[in-house]
Amino acid sequence: MTQDYYGTKRVTAWWSSKAGPYPQPGYAVKYADGYISWSPKDVFEAAYQPLDAMSFGHAVVALKEGCRVARAGWNGKGMFLFLVPGSIFRVNRPPLLGIYPEGTEISYCPHIDMKTVDGKVVPWIASQSDILADDWQIVE
Repeated sequence: MTQDYYGTKRVTAWWSSKAGPYPQPGYAVKYADGYISWSPKDVFEAAYQPLDAMSFGHAVVALKEGCRVARAGWNGKGMFLFLVPGSIFRVNRPPLLGIYPEGTEISYCPHIDMKTVDGKVVPWIASQSDILADDWQIVE
């Protein structure tokens, strides 16, 4: 059975034993360009996690690559996180107008936002349980 995985890149892989004089368990791995290789089980599983059971670190990598991510354990339907890239903003309205003169260019740093259940967007900060969870998944 093939399954999609995420690590340093997204791959499709399936269980396969290596033929030859030193057979060992592992995975056949298909890359986005169609190239297929073989990886030992321990090496593959240290580098890749199934798309529906990623660590927070893999979820952050996916965010940086433009993917949307969510936790399987979240109760709200349709909730997900996305990365907002850094940008330059010219001050033209409050509350920034009360802090900077009109027309001042300020830099917004990249940050993570959440689309909420009711369709709103809010800045997001990870909780301890979010950071330690292994139920992160890519939202298509």
